[in-house]
Amino acid sequence: MEVLWTNDASLTANELRDALALRDEASGRTVATTTVLTVLSRLERKGFVSRSRDQRPHRYRALLSREEHTAELMHEVLDRSSDRDAALARFVGTVSATEAATLRKLLDDLAPR
Repeated sequence: MEVLWTNDASLTANELRDALALRDEASGRTVATTTVLTVLSRLERKGFVSRSRDQRPHRYRALLSREEHTAELMHEVLDRSSDRDAALARFVGTVSATEAATLRKLLDDLAPR
Protein backbone atom coordinates (compact mmCIF):
# COMPACT_ATOMS: atom_id res chain seq x y z
CA MET A 1 0.00 0.00 0.00
CA GLU A 2 2.86 2.35 0.76
CA VAL A 3 4.01 2.27 -2.87
CA LEU A 4 0.50 2.90 -4.18
CA TRP A 5 -0.02 5.76 -1.74
CA THR A 6 3.19 7.48 -2.79
CA ASN A 7 2.39 7.31 -6.51
CA ASP A 8 -0.16 9.55 -8.16
CA ALA A 9 -0.68 7.21 -11.09
CA SER A 10 -2.02 3.68 -11.08
CA LEU A 11 0.67 1.02 -11.38
CA THR A 12 1.06 -2.40 -12.94
CA ALA A 13 2.17 -5.39 -10.85
CA ASN A 14 5.60 -5.19 -12.50
CA GLU A 15 5.92 -1.49 -11.67
CA LEU A 16 4.96 -2.25 -8.09
CA ARG A 17 7.49 -5.09 -7.94
CA ASP A 18 10.21 -2.78 -9.27
CA ALA A 19 9.30 -0.06 -6.76
CA LEU A 20 9.43 -2.59 -3.93
CA ALA A 21 12.81 -3.81 -5.14
CA LEU A 22 14.18 -0.24 -5.12
CA ARG A 23 12.77 0.38 -1.67
CA ASP A 24 14.23 -2.85 -0.26
CA GLU A 25 17.49 -2.69 -2.23
CA ALA A 26 19.65 -2.71 0.90
CA SER A 27 18.11 -5.95 2.17
CA GLY A 28 18.81 -7.79 -1.07
CA ARG A 29 15.28 -9.19 -1.10
CA THR A 30 13.33 -9.47 -4.30
CA VAL A 31 9.63 -10.15 -4.69
CA ALA A 32 8.19 -12.21 -7.52
CA THR A 33 5.52 -10.67 -9.71
CA THR A 34 3.21 -13.56 -8.84
CA THR A 35 3.54 -12.64 -5.16
CA VAL A 36 2.70 -9.01 -5.93
CA LEU A 37 -0.33 -10.14 -7.94
CA THR A 38 -1.50 -12.37 -5.09
CA VAL A 39 -1.27 -9.53 -2.60
CA LEU A 40 -3.00 -7.13 -5.01
CA SER A 41 -5.81 -9.63 -5.52
CA ARG A 42 -6.32 -9.89 -1.77
CA LEU A 43 -6.20 -6.11 -1.36
CA GLU A 44 -8.76 -5.75 -4.14
CA ARG A 45 -11.11 -8.26 -2.47
CA LYS A 46 -10.80 -6.33 0.79
CA GLY A 47 -11.60 -3.03 -0.95
CA PHE A 48 -8.20 -1.39 -0.53
CA VAL A 49 -7.25 -1.22 -4.23
CA SER A 50 -9.03 -1.12 -7.54
CA ARG A 51 -7.91 -2.80 -10.72
CA SER A 52 -8.33 -1.31 -14.17
CA ARG A 53 -9.36 -4.19 -16.43
CA ASP A 54 -9.70 -2.19 -19.65
CA GLN A 55 -6.06 -2.64 -20.62
CA ARG A 56 -3.27 -5.15 -20.24
CA PRO A 57 -1.41 -5.30 -18.03
CA HIS A 58 -3.97 -4.35 -15.41
CA ARG A 59 -3.25 -1.23 -13.41
CA TYR A 60 -3.85 -0.85 -9.69
CA ARG A 61 -4.50 2.15 -7.47
CA ALA A 62 -5.38 2.73 -3.84
CA LEU A 63 -9.08 3.37 -3.29
CA LEU A 64 -8.44 5.52 -0.22
CA SER A 65 -5.60 7.86 0.62
CA ARG A 66 -3.35 6.96 3.53
CA GLU A 67 -5.18 9.55 5.65
CA GLU A 68 -8.62 8.23 4.70
CA HIS A 69 -7.49 4.68 5.48
CA THR A 70 -6.14 5.76 8.87
CA ALA A 71 -9.42 7.52 9.69
CA GLU A 72 -11.34 4.35 8.71
CA LEU A 73 -9.14 2.30 11.05
CA MET A 74 -9.78 4.76 13.87
CA HIS A 75 -13.54 4.44 13.31
CA GLU A 76 -13.31 0.64 13.28
CA VAL A 77 -11.48 0.63 16.61
CA LEU A 78 -13.99 3.02 18.16
CA ASP A 79 -16.89 0.93 16.83
CA ARG A 80 -15.44 -2.16 18.56
CA SER A 81 -15.16 -0.38 21.90
CA SER A 82 -17.79 -1.14 24.51
CA ASP A 83 -17.42 2.45 25.76
CA ARG A 84 -16.72 4.82 22.88
CA ASP A 85 -16.54 7.90 25.14
CA ALA A 86 -13.94 6.25 27.41
CA ALA A 87 -11.88 5.18 24.40
CA LEU A 88 -11.96 8.73 23.00
CA ALA A 89 -11.06 10.17 26.41
CA ARG A 90 -8.14 7.76 26.73
CA PHE A 91 -6.94 8.67 23.22
CA VAL A 92 -7.23 12.41 23.79
CA GLY A 93 -5.34 12.01 27.06
CA THR A 94 -2.34 10.61 25.19
CA VAL A 95 -1.96 13.18 22.41
CA SER A 96 0.75 15.82 22.40
CA ALA A 97 0.00 19.51 22.94
CA THR A 98 0.41 20.11 19.20
CA GLU A 99 -1.99 17.28 18.35
CA ALA A 100 -4.47 18.58 20.94
CA ALA A 101 -4.34 22.03 19.34
CA THR A 102 -4.98 20.47 15.93
CA LEU A 103 -7.94 18.48 17.29
CA ARG A 104 -9.31 21.61 18.98
CA LYS A 105 -9.09 23.59 15.72
CA LEU A 106 -10.69 20.82 13.68
CA LEU A 107 -13.54 20.47 16.17
CA ASP A 108 -14.02 24.25 16.27
CA ASP A 109 -14.22 24.28 12.47
CA LEU A 110 -17.03 21.68 12.64
CA ALA A 111 -19.09 23.68 15.13
CA PRO A 112 -22.13 25.35 13.59
CA ARG A 113 -21.90 29.12 13.46
